Amino acid sequence: MAQFALSLRYETIPEPVLRMAKRLLLDSIGCALAAVKLKDIQAAYNYVQQLGGKKQASIIWYGDKTSMPNAALMNSLLIRAMDYNDIYWKQDPCHPSDIIPAALAPGEHRGVSGKELVTAIVIAYELEMRLCLAADPGIREVGWHHASLTQFVSPLVAGRMLGLSEDQMVSAVGIAGSSHFTFGGVVAGHLTNMKNAADPMATEAGVRGAMLAATGYSGPVEVFEGKESLFEVLPKVRWNRNALIDRLGEGFLITQCSFKAFPTEALTHQPITATLEIMRENKIDSREVREVLVETTNRGADILSDQSKYHPTTKETADHSLPYCIAVAIAKGNVLPSDFEEKALQDQSVLQLLPKIKVIANPEIDAIFPNVKRAIVTITTKDERTFKKQEDFARGEPERPLSEQELIAKFHANAQVALSKRQREELIQATLTIDQYNDVRKYVSLLVRAATPRFDRTQVRR
Repeated sequence: MAQFALSLRYETIPEPVLRMAKRLLLDSIGCALAAVKLKDIQAAYNYVQQLGGKKQASIIWYGDKTSMPNAALMNSLLIRAMDYNDIYWKQDPCHPSDIIPAALAPGEHRGVSGKELVTAIVIAYELEMRLCLAADPGIREVGWHHASLTQFVSPLVAGRMLGLSEDQMVSAVGIAGSSHFTFGGVVAGHLTNMKNAADPMATEAGVRGAMLAATGYSGPVEVFEGKESLFEVLPKVRWNRNALIDRLGEGFLITQCSFKAFPTEALTHQPITATLEIMRENKIDSREVREVLVETTNRGADILSDQSKYHPTTKETADHSLPYCIAVAIAKGNVLPSDFEEKALQDQSVLQLLPKIKVIANPEIDAIFPNVKRAIVTITTKDERTFKKQEDFARGEPERPLSEQELIAKFHANAQVALSKRQREELIQATLTIDQYNDVRKYVSLLVRAATPRFDRTQVRR
């Protein structure tokens, strides 16, 4: 894995892979800009300010410079906060864009080229997505969070940017990978801000691990296959070691990553899609709905539909609440970031629908999960009409990709919180042509210049 991360060259990466990396970067930056005024982001920003640190890399939008690990943490939190960034889910789920700041912060510090940044992004996606294929069942199925995988990838991405040797890269993975396992409990029951912080903290750990390894500090070499290392201490899963390294660099998984059409947990997307289609195709008024039955996976019925999800009081619980997301889709005809603001959580048109929504586990759906994340939604109206829809693929998945127009529209909708239209259009162009930059710091200047008096950074929203 270290050899792959060190040897990959921009010139050898196929054009569709490069294009996808730039599209995902644009989507991630848009998600970050959408989050700049959230309460939890403001709290995290205050925390990073208290830490201080050497001025090595910039915080998106805010413009402050801080240490590379702090910048990676803060920028990853920004990307993750809305739960609107990308998703890849085979055996395990992950949001590979959470790792982009592990490339961006060290890349800015060293003034690498745009081509080098894109190459590091491809490395991040390839290794993270391979880890999501390596365990059967995925580690999430036995109670561990996917940040436990990120801790092995982020040091390789940061290490590439910092110019580490192969031995130093191996040590960086050993340092980070033996110190940041994450419980699945951060996304179970009543959710807190930690839901958004788990993976960014694993990204931060990777940058710290790479920096520590650069000094000559050593870490466990056999962090995967050694005694009491990953393969041994998680015995409830079967590890396919070949999935991690076979044909590395010969084919790329990044084109199989999905964009999110909704700012919600991934398993809500198919039922949201089915619900919206039923309502639109049959021109159903939300006031006519008497009952909604959602058939999903056992996890969707358990973790996303427990009692706390019928009474969401925080954004984090609401965007992981299948009943709430379905109620919003019915009441408002879409599911948008604004639907998770504090005021929206009190919307009676949505809350009145929650008791009408029943979520059950369907064994046939579980049998094909996670390869297919099927959902079946049945809506019954007050006049006893019944409408049923099965959805296997949500909008934004490779089977139903977002068009260029849809991707740019999502970026505009997200970034308008922080940027003027002219700034947004310039940033879109810059991101999609980032490989033309000789120094990525010039690109970063477009991400931070919005921190101007046109916004009072103390005025945050939930």
